[in-house]
Amino acid sequence: MTGSAMYPAYPAPSPEAVGLFDEMRRFLAEEVLPAEEAYDRHREEAGADDHTVPPVMEELKTKARQRGLWNLFLPSESGLTQLEYATIAELSGWSIEIAPEAINCQAPDTGNMELLHLVGTPEQQDRWLKPLLAGEIRSAFAMTEPAVASSDATNIETRIERDGDEYVINGRKWWISGAADPRCKVLVVMGKTDPEAATHRQQSMVIVPVDTPGVEVKRSYPVFGRQDQHGHCVIEFTDARVPVRNLLGEEGGGFAAAQMRLGPGRIHHVMRALGAGERALAMMVDRAKVRTAFGGVLAEQSSVREKIAESRIELEQARALCHRAAFVVDSEGNKAARHLIAAAKVAVPRAVLSVIDRAIQVHGAAGVSDATVLATLYGWHRAMRIFDGPDEAHLTTLGRAELGREPMFDLPLSIHNQFR
Repeated sequence: MTGSAMYPAYPAPSPEAVGLFDEMRRFLAEEVLPAEEAYDRHREEAGADDHTVPPVMEELKTKARQRGLWNLFLPSESGLTQLEYATIAELSGWSIEIAPEAINCQAPDTGNMELLHLVGTPEQQDRWLKPLLAGEIRSAFAMTEPAVASSDATNIETRIERDGDEYVINGRKWWISGAADPRCKVLVVMGKTDPEAATHRQQSMVIVPVDTPGVEVKRSYPVFGRQDQHGHCVIEFTDARVPVRNLLGEEGGGFAAAQMRLGPGRIHHVMRALGAGERALAMMVDRAKVRTAFGGVLAEQSSVREKIAESRIELEQARALCHRAAFVVDSEGNKAARHLIAAAKVAVPRAVLSVIDRAIQVHGAAGVSDATVLATLYGWHRAMRIFDGPDEAHLTTLGRAELGREPMFDLPLSIHNQFR
C-alpha cells in the first residue's frame, strides 16, 4: 500500500454539493424537525399497529422536491459523489423516520432503485423504477427467511421454479421492511432457481407485484416493542406466478446482485447513523447545560464532561471511516471498498449506540421514555447491528481479508515476530 493510498487527499465538494448541503440543513431545521410532532401524533392516534402514512410525509416530499432535494443517493440522478452525498445523508439521519423519505432516499427503496438502474430491463425500469424515483410508490426487498441464517444468502430456501413462460414462487420470508406500507406495490424477491448449480449460482431475483395471487403479507414485527410505519413483515408465497420477463438481471445472478445492492445500502445506513449520533450528542450537551443536580448544572461534573468528550471522539473516528469508504467507492468502485464498508458497518453503529446510551443516561428517565427521541434512536441503531449483515459476518470477512493481506510497507515478518 502506497503512502498516497493510505492518506488520500479527498477532493473538495463541488459548488452544487455545497449548495445542496446548505439547503438540506435549512430543510431539516425549517420543515423536518418541526414536522416530527405531527408525524408522531398521527401514529399515536391511528394506533400502534396502523401503517397508514401521516399526511405530513407527503407534504414534506413536495417541499423537498421544490428545494431540489430529491434522489440524492443515486449519482446518475443527482450528480453527487458518494463522499458528497455522505454529509447530506448524515443530516437526514437526524430525523431517521422522516427526513430520508422526505428526500426519496429511504431504505429499502434506494437499494431496489439501484438494482433496477443497474440491471433492470427498459420495461422494468419504465414500470417500476420511474414511479419509485418519482416517489409515487414504495417497494420492499424480500430476502431474509425465518428457517435459515439469511446473513449467508446461499442459505435461501424459497423456490423460484420456471413453468413455461412463468416463474412459480413458494416460500416464507420475514423482516421484510416496507411491506406494510399501503404504498408498497412491488417486491424484489430472492430465491433459488437451481439448487444443483454452484453454490453462488443457485439464486435469482424476480420482481413480484404485491397484488400477485399467492402473495400474502402477514403480520409486521415491532422493534423493541415499537412498530415502524412501513413495517417489518412476514410474507408467504404460495404458487405465486410472475412472467419470466420479471427476472431481475440473469438467472443464477441473484447472489451477485444482492452484494451489488447491499454495498451502497450499507454505506448509506452508516452515513445516516452518524446524524443520529450527532443529534444525541447535541441533546446531551443541551441537557448538561440546563439540568441542575447537587448544587450545579450537570456540565460542571467531570463525569458528564467525559461522556461528552468520549462521544465527540467516537463520532469523529466513525465519520473518518465512513468518508474513507465513500471515497474509495467513488475512486475505485464498490468492490474495492467492500472491506471498508464492512468495517464502517460494524464501527459506526457501535459508536452511535455508545453516544445515544450516554445521552440517555444524562437525560435520566426521560431518555428511556417517549418524552425524547433517544429511545427510538437507540432501538433503530441497535437493530442496525443485525440488518444488512450482522457484526459477526462482517468481522469474519474482515478477519479473513486481513489474514490474507500482504505486510504493510513490505517489512519482513521476521522483524514483526522477533522476540526480545
